Amino acid sequence: VGLALKRRGKRVIFDAHEDLPRQVLSKPYLKPYVRKTLATVISRFERYACPKFDGVVAATPSIGDKFAAMGATVTVVNNFPLLGELETPGTGARKERAVCYVGGITEIRGILQLVRALQKTRDETRLFLVGAFGGTSLKEAAAAEPGWNRVEELGFRNREEVRDILGRSMAGIVTFLPAPNHMEAQPNKMFEYMSAGLPVIASDFPLWREIVVGNDCGLCVDPLDPSAIAQAIDWIVEDPARARELGENGRRAVEERYNWGVEEKKLLALYDGLAIR
Repeated sequence: VGLALKRRGKRVIFDAHEDLPRQVLSKPYLKPYVRKTLATVISRFERYACPKFDGVVAATPSIGDKFAAMGATVTVVNNFPLLGELETPGTGARKERAVCYVGGITEIRGILQLVRALQKTRDETRLFLVGAFGGTSLKEAAAAEPGWNRVEELGFRNREEVRDILGRSMAGIVTFLPAPNHMEAQPNKMFEYMSAGLPVIASDFPLWREIVVGNDCGLCVDPLDPSAIAQAIDWIVEDPARARELGENGRRAVEERYNWGVEEKKLLALYDGLAIR
């Protein structure tokens, strides 16, 4: 479609929120040879088409680097949260012995390891689980785990309800499994947890460690190890003073750097530049 629009003299911007070939390689419902073939075809077509467009908007620096290497004109616009949208006023008086996960619930995002971790926590910490399961069989598998009795499955919630859930939680979980499309991703939920003043328990990927440990706003763990996830949960739940400190560090990092107010200026500048050509 973009190429057809260019042939008609239109200005075209390709918005790349994912590294699509890597994402295809992570699809469990595709046979391995289909994944590899499809990823190769997509990659070759990207290299052909994207340099012809007027711009590529990339959601992460690594995606931006990929398209820049093709010769495309790239603007990196990180998918960071709106300042104050999920911030919860008040002290820790509302906090419960609970952690939360907000987002799509899939096997590759570590739901089974997270439920198994709950069974291993020392203080019977609960999980506020917000979002929709990616299939009935996955929900059945999660519900069959012994740790499921500590899960409060809350389904889809609006933004105000999510803000309330974050305000009651002691940490936010983002323990995605080490799939090709996750290693250099910047999941928006990580920054939303930070913006709400929550410590983050995240997968120990180099980029995520740079963000979480680098800003002293949480812990990084092996997402494949339920015991490691459980230990991180226990550490935060049993030290609320330190948890508040980590949460404030994350909130400060969002206020200073990881927020949409910074990123939207880059996006508007791109469109302004195209409009005056």
